[in-house]
Amino acid sequence: MITSTSSSQVKHVMQLLKKAKTRKEFKEFVVEGARMVKEAPLERLVKMYASQSFYENHKDFFGDILADRLEIVSDSVFCQMSDTQTPQGVLAVVKMHSAEWSDIFSDNPLILMIENLQDPGNLGTIVRMGEGAGVSGVIMSSNTVDIYNPKTIRSTMGSIYRVPFIYTDDFTGTIKKCQREGVTIYAAHLDGRNTYTQENYKKPTAFLIGNEGNGLSCKATEAADTLIKIPMEGQVESLNAAIACTVLTYEAMRQRKN
Repeated sequence: MITSTSSSQVKHVMQLLKKAKTRKEFKEFVVEGARMVKEAPLERLVKMYASQSFYENHKDFFGDILADRLEIVSDSVFCQMSDTQTPQGVLAVVKMHSAEWSDIFSDNPLILMIENLQDPGNLGTIVRMGEGAGVSGVIMSSNTVDIYNPKTIRSTMGSIYRVPFIYTDDFTGTIKKCQREGVTIYAAHLDGRNTYTQENYKKPTAFLIGNEGNGLSCKATEAADTLIKIPMEGQVESLNAAIACTVLTYEAMRQRKN
């Protein structure tokens, strides 16, 4: 049992939680909580850590986990390792998974394209919502927040394991690549020609969603096929990025089911 924060394993977990650079170097990230740990693909599980009290009270939780991938930690040390205020007592180090273009471009793709989003909770919510709405995948600009940020991971509620996603250094070029693949690109924009319900999303579709404060860049906006708007009442100009994404994507799902 690990009883000191000077343990190299404890330090590694803490660095993975705090630094995107460390996550990229080792191609690993940390998930916390019973649900997130339980849903982690076994073949990608590097190490699982359980507090002494959690292990003693939930021994059946660990099932097929091999002994060499399970480490028991004193309760006090686990609290130091955890990124949450009230730790459940179990976390895991998981290998990153890189999606391919073919994972996202299905027969009739529905794609979310995210540019320069900075709030980790927003991104996590988008990924979770995307799974619920049946999106083919998520494409992000390189300056979008790290999807492996602990807050993002928590917000996905497990969807991080199942929704294909990629980062691209050339966001505008990627928009054009999607268009060459027959995907119509819709940009959520205040200057939209039509409201979002007036367009046809039954065909291959991608929605462009921009930064929380500044929206989409001029280049991304100009590259889109069509600008669409979500009508607003009162003095509200726009919706939270994750909410806007949800409104558009569920409209596409509704159309495709009818």
